[in-house]
Amino acid sequence: MSKAKVIALSCFLMMFSFSCKEKENNNSHDTFIERLECVSDSIQVDEIVVLNLFKSQILAHMAGTFDSLMIIEKVYIPHRELWNNCYGMIFGEENASKFNTSHGMVEWNRRLYPQNQDFFDQRATELMAINLDSVLESTLKKFSKLTPFKPRARISILFAPLQGIGFGGCTSEEFCFELNNREYDVAYTVEKGIPHELNHFAYEPLRAYDPDQGTALFLTIDEGFACYFTWLFFDGQISLHEAVENMSKEDWNWYLENEKRIFDTLKPYFSDKSGDNPLLRNDNYALFPEAPKTLYYWLGFRIVQSYIRTFGEDAWMDIYNMNVREVLEKSKYEFYLQDPSPAPGASG
Repeated sequence: MSKAKVIALSCFLMMFSFSCKEKENNNSHDTFIERLECVSDSIQVDEIVVLNLFKSQILAHMAGTFDSLMIIEKVYIPHRELWNNCYGMIFGEENASKFNTSHGMVEWNRRLYPQNQDFFDQRATELMAINLDSVLESTLKKFSKLTPFKPRARISILFAPLQGIGFGGCTSEEFCFELNNREYDVAYTVEKGIPHELNHFAYEPLRAYDPDQGTALFLTIDEGFACYFTWLFFDGQISLHEAVENMSKEDWNWYLENEKRIFDTLKPYFSDKSGDNPLLRNDNYALFPEAPKTLYYWLGFRIVQSYIRTFGEDAWMDIYNMNVREVLEKSKYEFYLQDPSPAPGASG
C-alpha cells in the first residue's frame, strides 16, 4: 500500500471515529440507528472478548428486509460455543435447534425484535448512554493492569428468545448478559457486574484443586472475593454495600446488626456440597427469611474484608493462591465477631 493510501485511510478512520463520538454525545440531532452503527461489534483486551451481539440483532431489521446473513455472520458465528453448547444444553433437546443451527438462529431473530421493538430499543439506548465501547475498553484494560492473571473469556451482550441465564454462563468462554431480562439494571450490570465476573474468571481456575471445591464455603469465598474485587476495582469510590449486589444502606445495616448470629447459625453448612442449604438458598429456609439480599455474597465479603484487615491492604492478592478454608481461618473473622469493635467497614 502506498504512503498516500495509508494517509488517506488513516484520515478516514479518524473522521469516522470522530463522527461516531459526535453521535454518541448529540442524541438530539442523530438517530438511534446511526448511533447504534457506531457501537463496536466487539472489544478485546488480552484474551477477554466482549461481543455486542445486540447491535446486529437490531440492525438486521433496518434495511427494509430482514438480513438473515447478518444474524449468521455477526450473531451466531462469533459466539457459536455459547449458542450451541450453553443455550442448547440449558433449554433441552426440544429447543436445541433454535440455537445450534443457522436456520434456528435466523428464525427466532426474525420474530423477536419486531415483537419487542420498543423495549429492545430502550435497552440499547441505555447501553449507548453509558458510552458502552469506552466503558468496556477501560474495564478490560484496568483489569489487565490490576491483576497478573490473564483468563480466557468471551462475553456476549445479547437478546435471547428464552431467558434462563440472565448474567452468567456455562464457562468463562460461554458467558452472556441477556438484555431482555428485566431483573437486571443495564448500567449497573455492565459497569459493576463485569469487573465482578472478571475476578471469577481469574480466580476459579487457580482454585480448581481446592479441597473445598464445590462446597458452600467455596462459593461463599468465591462470591465474596468477587464483590471485594469490585470495590477495589473502583478504588474504594463506590460504597461497600453497592459492591455487594448493589444492596441498599439499610440492607447493609441489617446484616451488620445480625452478623454474629448469621455466622454462628450458618457455619455448620460450610462443608455442604448439595447446593441446597440455608447458606446458599436462604429463600427456601426459615432461618433468615428476612435477609434482604443473597446471604453468602455478603458473608464471603466480610470474611475477605477481615482477611485484608488482618494482613494489610495489598493482601487481597494472596487470596488467588489460597485454599478457601485457609482464607477463613487466617482472616480471624470468627475471632473478630467475638469483639467486633471497631468493625471493619461498618459504615458501608
